[in-house]
Amino acid sequence: MDLKEIALGSDDTTKIIKVAKAVGSSTRYQILQLLAKEELDISNLANKLGQTEANISAQVKALQNAELVECKYEPGLHGVRKICRTSVKSITIEIVGSRAEAPAEEE
Repeated sequence: MDLKEIALGSDDTTKIIKVAKAVGSSTRYQILQLLAKEELDISNLANKLGQTEANISAQVKALQNAELVECKYEPGLHGVRKICRTSVKSITIEIVGSRAEAPAEEE
């Protein structure tokens, strides 16, 4: 699995807020942790977390919108299954932009 490392700078405000909201939910964070170990479909995620498939599907959609999760569709026993996996290894957020070097003091 090829996972990306996201580095967000102080000029990426919109993306930072989107990512922070996505991981700010305990359910979505648990989904990320489960998907870091293995690909799972919505039904299996719902069972592991003790929640409804409708709720998990909405939570996964928020993670997809933040580009933290990737999903694909495969045939299942009763229609299609949405199989998900995490797409990130780490997220780094720089709060303060890099500072210019201070001028050398005169002696």
